[in-house]
Amino acid sequence: MTKERSELKSIGYEIFIGILSILSIVNLVLLYLVQDESLDTVLTVMNALFSVIFLADFLYRIVTAPSAGAYFFKHFGWADLLASVPVAQFKILRVFRLVRVYRLFREVGSGTIGRALIKDRAGSSLYVLLLMGIFVLEFGSLSILRVEQNAPEANITTASDAIWYTIVTISTVGYGDQYPVTDAGRTIGAGIIVLGVGIFGTFTGYLANFFLSPRKKEQAPTASAAEGPAATVEGLRLRLDASEAKLSEIRKLLVEPTQ
Repeated sequence: MTKERSELKSIGYEIFIGILSILSIVNLVLLYLVQDESLDTVLTVMNALFSVIFLADFLYRIVTAPSAGAYFFKHFGWADLLASVPVAQFKILRVFRLVRVYRLFREVGSGTIGRALIKDRAGSSLYVLLLMGIFVLEFGSLSILRVEQNAPEANITTASDAIWYTIVTISTVGYGDQYPVTDAGRTIGAGIIVLGVGIFGTFTGYLANFFLSPRKKEQAPTASAAEGPAATVEGLRLRLDASEAKLSEIRKLLVEPTQ
C-alpha cells in the first residue's frame, strides 16, 4: 500500500489540490460557454494563480517523490507539469489530479480521511483558509462587479477594479480608492471584510502554533533526560538497601535455630 501511494502526500493537501483542480476546470468551461469580457478577465487572473499553485505542486511532488522518474512517467507527473502551463489546451489535464484524489478515497476510506483531518486540525485549518481566500477572491470579484458596474456614480466598473477592491478589502487594508455605492455591493463588501478578518486571524493563529509548539515539545525531553539518570541511580540504591535488609533477616533466621 505504501508503494501504491508513494506519489500521494497528506490527505488534507491532496483534497486541497483536488478542489482547486475542480474549480480550475469549471473556470475553463465557463470561459468557453460564457462570452463576457469582464468574466474572462477575472477567470484569466484566477487561472494564472492556479497555474502558479499547480507548478509549485509539481515541483514539491517531484522533489519529495521516492522516485522522480516513477512519479513523472507512472503517476502522471508529466500531466501535472503540462497542466501548470498557462495554455488553455493543457488545462484539461488537471483532471488527472482528480484521479489522484479518487485513488486516495478508494484506498484509505472516508472514515480514515475524516479522522486524519480532525487529528491534523492545524493543517486542515490552513487548507480551509487558503480555499476560502481563493473562493472569496474569485466569487467576491464577480459578485461585486455584477452589482456595481452599471450603478449610477459607480467606481467599480471593470474587472480590474473588482479584483483590486476584493484584494484590498480581504486583506483589511482598505485604501478607499474603490468602494461600493449600492446596498447590494455594500452587503457583499461587508461579507468580504468579515471573511478577511477571519482568514487572517486564523492564519496568524496557525503561524503562532507552528513556531511556538515545537519549542515546547523540545523542552520536555531535555528535562526528562536530565532527571532520568539521577532517578535511575536512586532507584537502584533503594532496591539494593531493601535487598540487604532482607538478606540480613534471612541470616538471622538461619543463625537462631543453630544457637
